[in-house]
Amino acid sequence: MLISAFKFINSTDEMQKILGFVFIFLLHVLCIKAENKDTVKIKVHLPVTVEANVSRNSISRLDPIVGTYVFSGKKNEVLNLSHLDANITEKTARQIFAKIPGLFVYDMEGGNQINISSRGLDPHRSWEFNMRKDGVIINSDLYAYPASHYSIPMESVKRIELVRGTGSLQYGAQFGGMLNYVSKQGDTSKPISFENYSTIGSFNLISSYYAIGGKVNKIKYYAYVSKRSRGGYRDNEHSNYDAEGVNLTYEPNSKFSLRLDYARSSYLYQLPGPLTDAQFDADPRQATRARNYFSPTIHIPSITLKWDINKNSKIHFVSSALLGIRNSVLFDKPANIKDTINAITKQYNNRQVDIDRFNSYTQELRFLQQYNLKQFSGAIVAGVQVLTNNLHRTQLGKGTTGSDYDVSLVDPNWGRDIYFKTNNLAFFAENSFKFSRNFTINLGARLELGESKMSGKIVYYPDNKIPLTIAHKFPLFGASFNYKAIEQTEFYGGVSQAYRPTIFKDLVPASVYEKVNPNLKDAFGYNAELGFRGKSKFLNWDISGFMLQENNRFGTLGMMDSALNFYAYRTNIGNSLTKGIEVFVQVNYELKNKCQFLLYTSTSVMDGRYVSGSIKSGNENKEIAGNKIESVPTLITRNGFTFQYLKLSTTLQYSYTGKTFSDALNTSIANASGAVGLTPAFGILDFNFTYKLSKNLEFKGSLNNVLSKQYFTKRPLFYPGPGIWSSDGRSATFSVVFRV
Repeated sequence: MLISAFKFINSTDEMQKILGFVFIFLLHVLCIKAENKDTVKIKVHLPVTVEANVSRNSISRLDPIVGTYVFSGKKNEVLNLSHLDANITEKTARQIFAKIPGLFVYDMEGGNQINISSRGLDPHRSWEFNMRKDGVIINSDLYAYPASHYSIPMESVKRIELVRGTGSLQYGAQFGGMLNYVSKQGDTSKPISFENYSTIGSFNLISSYYAIGGKVNKIKYYAYVSKRSRGGYRDNEHSNYDAEGVNLTYEPNSKFSLRLDYARSSYLYQLPGPLTDAQFDADPRQATRARNYFSPTIHIPSITLKWDINKNSKIHFVSSALLGIRNSVLFDKPANIKDTINAITKQYNNRQVDIDRFNSYTQELRFLQQYNLKQFSGAIVAGVQVLTNNLHRTQLGKGTTGSDYDVSLVDPNWGRDIYFKTNNLAFFAENSFKFSRNFTINLGARLELGESKMSGKIVYYPDNKIPLTIAHKFPLFGASFNYKAIEQTEFYGGVSQAYRPTIFKDLVPASVYEKVNPNLKDAFGYNAELGFRGKSKFLNWDISGFMLQENNRFGTLGMMDSALNFYAYRTNIGNSLTKGIEVFVQVNYELKNKCQFLLYTSTSVMDGRYVSGSIKSGNENKEIAGNKIESVPTLITRNGFTFQYLKLSTTLQYSYTGKTFSDALNTSIANASGAVGLTPAFGILDFNFTYKLSKNLEFKGSLNNVLSKQYFTKRPLFYPGPGIWSSDGRSATFSVVFRV
């Protein structure tokens, strides 16, 4: 019956009218109820239960110093997921990250991955960020393929910490900054606690999350299993997902802890294929592929040691690994090439099989020392990071002509069989000088030393191209400040250099329709920002301006060869500069301790352009100086209204993303494959609610894309295939959360 209701939601436009009427009616009734006074005089003294509305503020900031990290003067946000009205199960990023201005969201893969970027960078698998889970790196290979293939169940996450690029000296050289998922822990007041998060929804969504945790003597533990199955908004789309995790923490006293952690995720996603513009306009739910699959399985073991030597000295050591495999079997062609039965063989054409095997190891030692001098006090953090990575890439395998998920080969020889081995050593230090109670200056530096070696064979490469060695040697510097004007308000800002090395993905084409410039150069530049943030009784704000300069920016161009066949050309596009303003303002109004109204806007205005560069198009070179950067909208704004009444919280949110170009030439008219052209602006309306019946039982629901807007967020030129990838129309989910 419930699934029939979901089908009704997806099939009728009357739902939006009903929803609006019900929402306004409930708001009216509940607020009137809150204002009414009881005029009946009660003489019998009975037990009294006092109920008050608890503010569910979902966003905060990091303290100036957290453990062995210095965050003073940095742009940062902390999202508390337990206070979010959002579609957690399907990882709807525009809802989860709604209050972080400027995040560009790339919708794909049916909720298996989160693809986000900030300040005009590339959102593909969030690879412009240093991605972490509980401080452990989860990028698959920072110097070969920095995409994050690990798919964390959001039900296991307590909060998300995001630090923009100016804070990157302490943990890496990424332009985007750091994103850290902080896991839940068991209830330490009892030896065992239990949580179940069960969800059903549109497109036959069924999801279950089970977790246990607690504390026994000096050992804390937490373990979970997660499984999810989902059809798709589009034809021939389906995913099966499962994940597990366990951590044990030994704390003999309040100053020392040793944590053992293991996490795994795996999913199989059937891809419906890209669309041309004509196909999208005719039916955005149609599929062009029925035999394409993608499946990564990732394991992340780690050991973390924390030791507070004394009140001023701390040591933090992490040893971790990322081990896993990335499989794909695809009929890998542009959208305008149909996957049909071969007239001669009477079978489908052979598919292409690609397999990446990740072996990435990280050791990181950090030390923080706080001190007091006559003129000022301060804290210095210093450390060393050792990366040892070995990516084994086998591609262009001749797969079967079948239709199921099968990565076996009909020919044992690979078109590419190569290794990319990296050894990298990084030293970093940052000193926070506190000149007064209100004024702090931070100075930092990072030095990276190492090399990557490529070996193996590529059938179409000349013998003298392999082996290849790439050296990494670059210093980075940064400075930031923090000034507290009055209580709970502050000015902050800084500038920090950033670096993006030439990676395996840049050097070696990932598919048959990709080509690479053999003379690629490393990208480098800086982040700069200046902001004002604070909070008062009813107001919370963070307003900042930024500039991000990226020289030798990597990019992909959609080109045509002499036979008019499409191909994607990977090269250094040129030097780019993105300038913008990021605004977050939240107003919280309380009505007689019963109703709370929370209004927020999370808005960014960006101007991302190439300041120099030229591209060969046909037989001529075209200057691109002044052109817009690919996938950088001028306006991204998410605006919401949250209504809270006792145990109920509801949020109505409107998200708008401006138009973008898919190539540096700013081509407006789409090509035949749909891979190049304008991505139109789109606006999405979402409704979410949370009802906490008791401390043990909670209900959550989502109505996503209420108006069933037909849209797409990007035209990828490589994986998952060049062309348009439709985003989901209207859908609904309902969750029951049980804790004991």
